[in-house]
Amino acid sequence: MTTEEYQAAARYWEEKDAVSVKLEQDTLRAMAEKYIQSNNTCALATGTGDYVRCTPIEYSWHDHCFWMFSEGGKKFIGLGNNPHVCLAIYDRYTGFGTLHGMQITGLAELVEPFSDTYNAHAAWKNIPLETLRKLSSPMHLIRVRPTRIECLFSDFKELGGSPRQTLLLDESER
Repeated sequence: MTTEEYQAAARYWEEKDAVSVKLEQDTLRAMAEKYIQSNNTCALATGTGDYVRCTPIEYSWHDHCFWMFSEGGKKFIGLGNNPHVCLAIYDRYTGFGTLHGMQITGLAELVEPFSDTYNAHAAWKNIPLETLRKLSSPMHLIRVRPTRIECLFSDFKELGGSPRQTLLLDESER
């Protein structure tokens, strides 16, 4: 492909979304949150320079953020240099009429172990602090504040919208 062909392919959804039928943001937000809460595993993409990593990881959703406990791993190469991340949550593909998936762009941060925020999330997950304190190495807590959620749900057609919708989150929702 030529540079122009790559650029045209990259613009595909921007051009299609520009003329698509949009749902009300409150409806979209409610459907997105319901889908996020009905799942608990995502693919977390991190990167820096020419290094990228995509890690399947369990998450929790509360306070408008994704929360992930992690022992460590190669994802921290990217997290240490670049807070910009992408998460993907999706169902197994069974046909165009049953599409459910989303990708979330956001900013990641590490929560200080045993800080008030860390302790509150451990309590939310019903993980005793003593259990965490007994580990030979600290359990890291990653918080991702989403800035953009792109949903591809077949259900949107039933509501009169295009199957692909984008939810932009403002500062109060991050």
